[in-house]
Amino acid sequence: MRNRNMVGLGIFILLALVVRAQHAVHEHDVPAKSTPAETQTQQDLGAVTSAMSSHGHDHEHAMGPHMKMSALRDATPADTARAQQIVNTARKSLEKYKDVKTAEADGYKIFLPELKQKMYHFTNYGYAMEAGFRFNAEHPTSLLYEKTGNNDFKLIGAMYTAPARYGEDELDKRVPLSVAQWHQHVNLCKPPDSKRNEMFGKSPRFGLAGTISTQEECESAGGKFIPRIFGWMVHLYPYEQSLDAIWSVERQKNTADMSTMPQQQHHD
Repeated sequence: MRNRNMVGLGIFILLALVVRAQHAVHEHDVPAKSTPAETQTQQDLGAVTSAMSSHGHDHEHAMGPHMKMSALRDATPADTARAQQIVNTARKSLEKYKDVKTAEADGYKIFLPELKQKMYHFTNYGYAMEAGFRFNAEHPTSLLYEKTGNNDFKLIGAMYTAPARYGEDELDKRVPLSVAQWHQHVNLCKPPDSKRNEMFGKSPRFGLAGTISTQEECESAGGKFIPRIFGWMVHLYPYEQSLDAIWSVERQKNTADMSTMPQQQHHD
């Protein structure tokens, strides 16, 4: 559906950290310090994110080959009731997070604060680890905010995650697939260092906004092909009215086009 677009800026680095959190073994449920290789991966994915934001593309037109979505199932009254219960729980538990300082005090950390975004993710890595084992509607992996001023944030929703190994039946147990679609990001061609700037052009070949979507074409171009990027995710916008709007992967663009982001911010 047209309004089921891809998640917002920065999600790719975010997912890297989330997956590490889900597999970390730490007495305080905090991910271990990144290794140099992991740091480079985060920087590479950050470049992909910046390239995507510079175009302002939506998923339907630019991301088709790079998005895997769960199949919509036939609606049932039981599914609708269960989805509504998740919404009701989220509305209640998220109420206190309308104050972003409360979210930060509870362990939610802003992701890429220096990058201008239409939607900011505040992530709790303890809850990310929990999501690797069970679903808790009261503990979303990330909170979603819009910036309303220099230092003001408006809560608009939440993001839940699930392990990449999950099949659709397991996803359905968390959130009914007749109501919502989970998604993964797939078929990434990471460019060689000498071609990283090509992600920032008007017609990129590399990255999740690029035209390359097969291993053969990627390797021919000197890139590294990554079949799947991390786990499943789904967005929830509990303050919307219809189920379609509440479970949209990303809200319709209702803020400034991200192509207005200063070019000097396009870096690693």
